[in-house]
Amino acid sequence: MKTNYGLKASHLFLTLSLLAGLLAACQPAAATADPNIVMTAAYETAVAQISIPTETPAPTDTPVPTATIPRTPPALPATYQTSLLKPEDLPRTYVTDSCQYLQNKWNSNNALPGTIIMPVMFHGITKDAATGLNQISAQDFKKLMNDLHELGFQAINMQQMVDFMYNNTNIPPRSVLLIVDDRHFAESFNDHFRTYYEQWGWPVVNAYIGIDERPDLWAENAALSAEGWVDYQAHGYIHNIPIMNSSTDEFINGEMGGAITSLQKYMNKTPVGYIWPGGGFSARAVEIGTQLGYKLGFTVNQRGPVMYNWIPQADAVNQSNPMAIPEVPANNPLMTIPRYWDVNARGQLDTVIQIGEQAALMPNKIRPSNWSITILFARRH
Repeated sequence: MKTNYGLKASHLFLTLSLLAGLLAACQPAAATADPNIVMTAAYETAVAQISIPTETPAPTDTPVPTATIPRTPPALPATYQTSLLKPEDLPRTYVTDSCQYLQNKWNSNNALPGTIIMPVMFHGITKDAATGLNQISAQDFKKLMNDLHELGFQAINMQQMVDFMYNNTNIPPRSVLLIVDDRHFAESFNDHFRTYYEQWGWPVVNAYIGIDERPDLWAENAALSAEGWVDYQAHGYIHNIPIMNSSTDEFINGEMGGAITSLQKYMNKTPVGYIWPGGGFSARAVEIGTQLGYKLGFTVNQRGPVMYNWIPQADAVNQSNPMAIPEVPANNPLMTIPRYWDVNARGQLDTVIQIGEQAALMPNKIRPSNWSITILFARRH
């Protein structure tokens, strides 16, 4: 069978030209690569992999096309925007190194484009009709869980979310983080969440209050933690006083650091997630929290779902969500992640799915092979 090597060569040069452009965009400002050297090395490596049968030698008179190196590096893909969120709740990025972002985004071992997480907040699940703002009835809770499962969502734990948000590590394309706030008896998790762990393998996160009291309560929750499916994270120490801009460093350290000490003592684990008590936070608390080792923080603000390098935030208090503290002044989207309230989550499932599907259609959905990534990033360091 005759092979059109001229066509292969043309396609190869187009690909190499694009890679060279992206490579130029990822070069440090102080060390500009010679484009001729870059293209020659890349071309020789690629051509060496094309096996030409000995009985059909390539024509010797076919001129080798000259690749044109773009003088201006191509622009990076724009941040995905959507009209499905409130106008004030704009997606914010947090990865400052564009080359690292592209590498994580394109790695074929990482999460698929459009992978989305829906954090959901629970407080109390009532046997009968809910009577408080922080409650959901057992009947509505079951409907929510069944709908999530039928629509292809899968629950993840806090470490999985950390790995995804920082490195785009592979997780289910439709993920849900189930967070139960405050202390609860083991009976509550056994009654409402264990069946989903046994049937579907779904973990649940408990935002646990760290105050060192009630050894019996600590003991039964520590037993659940040892089983591995209830993932305990920090929810303050005393918890009852939200952190505000006026909070002292001493108070912030007591709340955030004290929660770490208690979980280490009773559950032999160090939390990586901080669920802000009462939804209160400040720029100083975010700073202290990261110094203490927290990787993610969660508000009570209902903004939308999150994706890698994409978190809905607001600049200021606005009429569409007047009770939500604006996150942008805290200057760290990873520590001010929004959550859906349980009673509202079911009605937002279609919106979450649409956002993920739309994001997957962005131009950056086409990922180069790992070989191309190696060429693109080999000269960064």
